[in-house]
Amino acid sequence: MEAVDPTVFRLAIFVLAIFVGYYVVWSVTPALHTPLMAVTNAISSVIIVGALLAAAAHSPGGELTGSILISKGAGAVAAAFAAVNIFGGFLVTQRMLAMYKKKEPAKKEASK
Repeated sequence: MEAVDPTVFRLAIFVLAIFVGYYVVWSVTPALHTPLMAVTNAISSVIIVGALLAAAAHSPGGELTGSILISKGAGAVAAAFAAVNIFGGFLVTQRMLAMYKKKEPAKKEASK
């Protein structure tokens, strides 16, 4: 019996995660969207820490090899995407919370 190639195994996990994520997000009631966005922002903040660590990678000898340059580039791109996700999530959350605020009635000016 042969073992499954690790790349195929990881790809299968990634595809399953996409399906699970899709069904979890779309089955959430509208009242829970704001807390869900807050959790998503927290996950993105953890991702950005890992991306910054990857962008700051260096080899023990100090030389810039191809794999170190790829790691730095991928870390920088991941940090940029995570930052956009975090700030966009905060904007969407702010707009959602604004929908629950009571609107103040228009004030009438005192006639002279």
